[in-house]
Amino acid sequence: MRLLIVTDAWHPQVNGVVRTLDTVAREAAAAGHTVGVISPDLFRSIPMPGYGEIRLALVPRRRLARMIEHFAPDAIHIATEGPLGWAARRYCLKRGLPFTTAYHTRFPEYVKARFGVPLPITYAIVRRFHRPSRALMVATRTLHGELAARGFGNLRAWSRGVDLERFTPGPKDLLPDLPRPIFTYVGRLAVEKNIDAFLALDLPGSKLVVGDGPEMARLKAAYPGVHFAGARHGDDLVAHFRAGDVFVFPSKTDTFGLVMLEALACGLPVAAYPVPGPQDVLGPGVGVMDEDLGAACRRALALDPAACRAYALDFTWAATTAQFVGNIAPFEQDWPARGLPAPRHAARIPHQPAEFNRRR
Repeated sequence: MRLLIVTDAWHPQVNGVVRTLDTVAREAAAAGHTVGVISPDLFRSIPMPGYGEIRLALVPRRRLARMIEHFAPDAIHIATEGPLGWAARRYCLKRGLPFTTAYHTRFPEYVKARFGVPLPITYAIVRRFHRPSRALMVATRTLHGELAARGFGNLRAWSRGVDLERFTPGPKDLLPDLPRPIFTYVGRLAVEKNIDAFLALDLPGSKLVVGDGPEMARLKAAYPGVHFAGARHGDDLVAHFRAGDVFVFPSKTDTFGLVMLEALACGLPVAAYPVPGPQDVLGPGVGVMDEDLGAACRRALALDPAACRAYALDFTWAATTAQFVGNIAPFEQDWPARGLPAPRHAARIPHQPAEFNRRR
């Protein structure tokens, strides 16, 4: 089918949402579907307050409508609750078109952490956004239960995967000057990630932080003994995973925690709090969850790296994509606008360039 994904999170952002959507789009295209993506870089945009690297589309409604009609999808998935997500939702409701959504981010908790907005207010807005969705996809059973208790409906499971060919165990010779053991954090440096809880710990060896974000300058000033590697990508990122001995996941607000799977695939045991996300992802022998994060870090040193790798092998992107496609709600009628002339900016088809070029 022709599947259109509308998302406020896309490249050049580096986060679990973008990695998930990009990989699922590739896997779906490989399975024979035509996948289009509408994202903020196709519109005039402004930086999101507090997250300058995240762009928010300005007044996207009319151009978005033209892009949707030009792509002529068989199904629409609205991935995020940002300006593009709301505009796509309005478009579908006005025309009686079914659509699906996903709960990637604990948006109410993030808004409370950064701006102090009470949770009931933000949850009411987010609940309204997802109410018409034919399937609200969630990554874990814990999140399913939480959202159901808050009045969300049409919940469907959509797990996550890891690139098992890229994220593999390997040599630990990247940072020879750092005393071992090396406790590693990989991810955004933002207040909701609770990174201070890790960096303030009294642990043996070294602490390694890989990533960038609005908290970078403050954290570097507050913890001069920590090695900050900045943002890393591709094989360089994998090498930094491999360099560690334990992966530390201090967040209490993530819906899943894709980086935990990447760490496990590289043979790193995980230390985390016993909260949703780690409780759903980690299994016996591959992670330690404790309210005392320092104790979890020290105990994780005794876990077997080979067991971590073996555990990660069950999380494939092919299975994740099949689950996603199974949740999609195709239109019952044929699309009425096929053959329209291309708008100034068409929805990209990043994984089928020949089709994209023909339609432009």
